[in-house]
Amino acid sequence: MARYIFVTGGVVSSLGKGLSSASLAYLLQSRGFKVRIRKLDPYLNVDPGTMSPFQHGEVFVTDDGAETDLDLGHYERFSGISAKQSDNITTGQIYSDVLKKERKGKYLGKTVQVIPHVTDRIKEFIKYDIKNEDFVICEIGGTVGDIESLPFVEAIRQFSNDVGKKNTLFIHLTLVPYMKASDEIKTKPTQHSVKELRSIGIQPDIIICRCERSIPLDQKKKISLFCNVDIKNVIQTIDVKTIYEAPISFNSEKLDKQVLDYFNIKSKKNVNLNPWKNITTVVLNPKKYVNIAIIGKYVNLKDAYKSLDEALVHGGIFNNLKVNLVRIESDNLKPSDINKKLKNVSGILIPGGFGKRGTEGKIAAIRYARKNKIPFLGICFGMQMAIIEFARNVLNIKKASSTEFKQKCIPVIGLINEWQKNGKTIKGTNKDLGGTMRLGSYDAELINNSLIRSIYKSKIIKERHRHRYEVNINFRNQFEKKGLIFSGNSPDKNLPEIIELKNHPWFIGVQFHPEFKSRPLSPHPLFSSFIKAAKNHKK
Repeated sequence: MARYIFVTGGVVSSLGKGLSSASLAYLLQSRGFKVRIRKLDPYLNVDPGTMSPFQHGEVFVTDDGAETDLDLGHYERFSGISAKQSDNITTGQIYSDVLKKERKGKYLGKTVQVIPHVTDRIKEFIKYDIKNEDFVICEIGGTVGDIESLPFVEAIRQFSNDVGKKNTLFIHLTLVPYMKASDEIKTKPTQHSVKELRSIGIQPDIIICRCERSIPLDQKKKISLFCNVDIKNVIQTIDVKTIYEAPISFNSEKLDKQVLDYFNIKSKKNVNLNPWKNITTVVLNPKKYVNIAIIGKYVNLKDAYKSLDEALVHGGIFNNLKVNLVRIESDNLKPSDINKKLKNVSGILIPGGFGKRGTEGKIAAIRYARKNKIPFLGICFGMQMAIIEFARNVLNIKKASSTEFKQKCIPVIGLINEWQKNGKTIKGTNKDLGGTMRLGSYDAELINNSLIRSIYKSKIIKERHRHRYEVNINFRNQFEKKGLIFSGNSPDKNLPEIIELKNHPWFIGVQFHPEFKSRPLSPHPLFSSFIKAAKNHKK
């Protein structure tokens, strides 16, 4: 039977519940156990797909086409477990499901209420699709005490009673601030947070204390006393220099050991932390570096390109160097500023996105990369911008554009209405914003004697998609005659997946999002190759 670990947060948000859950997952995996990680989000959106990055950061996409919380990216990167659609749920999905049942008469005329109907649906989610996992880690989004998260906290309280306390463990992550003025570590926020949790009916079994500096023993004893938790289960997590130190830090604090002791389970094998130690050595003590420009609309927002930032770091780890990210707001990038702003970069990357804002700055940067032989990687929207740039400046199609921006243009990029997957035709719909999205993992066939084929070392690849618009295949011959090759295509040959430029050291655009599949312990080959090209180009 699976054991369930519930991770809640208190005091403030963004303490690192996702990173803590992901690190614990790795440690338990390393000890020989099978683990599943899930995220329960309290917001009313059905999913983050239509939310602005300013509101929620990036949207992470799974193989099976779910638009999910970015914490699932942490889970995948640390554990190596590919997340599923069934690993993320929101209040919006919960209420939507409950109301659909109500409309169909599934509740047999009963009054539909938060308890038991909403909480029952949450409990169904927690145990759904669990087969032979040893541990299921469920992170509860938000902060304990928020009105939005109350149904989730109540549901996990009930769930513990349903499956038995011996099969459930509650971990509460709190802030233990250091007050510089008085030179003191303060435990009161943690005490209040635990009091709030206990008032809802949950006694935490382990408390993880996020702190700037080590917590003195007396303060740990105070937390133990007032929060009714064994002092061995008061775990400190001091701010680390790189997130890749987190599994090492939690293991040194014996978090994984305390979890196994709680369940009275013996470890199957010893934890292997050598991969993380090797990574942190490269990240914290680099001997070389490259500057990579990321040109987008949300570059000043830390979480907007989270997976992308991490994938570039992974490429640096593979090449044993540090990647300096030069973030350039595309709105403010004028053709006259290009030389000045890009003169010291060794690679240029245009990330995914939607909408017209900032496109001219991106197109100007792509032209600079093409003409000056600077390694270039265009991802999703970035590939489409490369197509428009080439059409305008090489094919001399001055009105070339995307129908996403304007209808009266020569559409080298257009909205897709249907596409193939696993031999079936999928039709888009304009019923809602997500209806025309091509989401999840799709195959692509790579042509012989291409740069992309040498990078992947495979004829067929599977990558994750998230987009509505596609390159217009009808212009293919015109592009290829001038040296822009469609080197990867959908199996039915109707959708260009990858472009690359002849007579250029490294110029690639991909319609998919390779960053979602990159891991620190197994960097994605596309990013490894891109950083290697930038390293060779370094000025």
